[in-house]
Amino acid sequence: MNTREVTNQYRLNKWTEIVRECRSSGQTISAWCADHDINPKTYYYWLRRVRAAACEALPSLYSQNNPITNPFVPVNIPVSTAGTDSGDQEVLSDIVIRFGAVTLEIRNNASATLIENTLRALQHVR
Repeated sequence: MNTREVTNQYRLNKWTEIVRECRSSGQTISAWCADHDINPKTYYYWLRRVRAAACEALPSLYSQNNPITNPFVPVNIPVSTAGTDSGDQEVLSDIVIRFGAVTLEIRNNASATLIENTLRALQHVR
C-alpha cells in the first residue's frame, strides 16, 4: 500500500467515526456540524465516500465461481390468528441477512417488489 492509499484509508476511518458520532447524537446534521465546526458540504462528501466503501465491503451474492440462477427461495411463514388487532401485534423481521457489520432486515409486510429490488441491488454490489 502506498502513502496515498494509507492516507485515504486513514481519512475514511476518521470520517466513519465522525459519521457514527453525528448519527448517534440525536441532532440534525446541520446542527451537529455547526457544533463541531464542520462544513456540511464536507460532511456529505465524506458520508458518500463512507457509504461507497461500505457497499464495496459487502460480499457479492453472485460470484463467478457459484452463480445462482434463481435467487428467490419460497418461504412459508405461518400467519398468527391470535391478536388480530394490528395495534396488538409487534412488527418483527421475518428475514435477517448479515454482511459483516451490516444487517438487512425484511419486515413482515415487505412487498414482493421491495424484496426483488433489494436483491437486484445487492446483486450489483461487489
